Amino acid sequence: MGGIDVVELTGLGELPCVRDFRGLDVWRKAHALMLNVRRVTRDFHRARSGPLQSQITRSSEAIPNNIVEGCFAATQKEFARYLDISIKSSGETEYQLQQARDRGLLGMRDWRSMFAQTVEVRKMLIGLRKKILRDLSDDQPE
Repeated sequence: MGGIDVVELTGLGELPCVRDFRGLDVWRKAHALMLNVRRVTRDFHRARSGPLQSQITRSSEAIPNNIVEGCFAATQKEFARYLDISIKSSGETEYQLQQARDRGLLGMRDWRSMFAQTVEVRKMLIGLRKKILRDLSDDQPE
């Protein structure tokens, strides 16, 4: 199965695309990013920036949410597609954080931290997606 963990579900046998998302380092880091984004944007509504707060929150939540959804995908290819959606959501989150910084809603320290976390998560997502796609191509008969 190319090094990707498989979860044995009682009575169901081996389901090759079902994973325990909590065991993925990328999910743990994406979850932490989402919590940190919520923390640093908590007071945006006071500056009448509720719509931006909502957008950043939604895009940062989409990153771990799509990882989780992908863990329950029917195929490896579908899992890779969900990871691709997470990658795109990380780009959206990065830009929205930049907007918040440029509008004076987010200080440089918080922005640097959130930016670094977002880039780290995206690199991990890209690496995992590449591995899955490589394993898929390795499993194809020649």
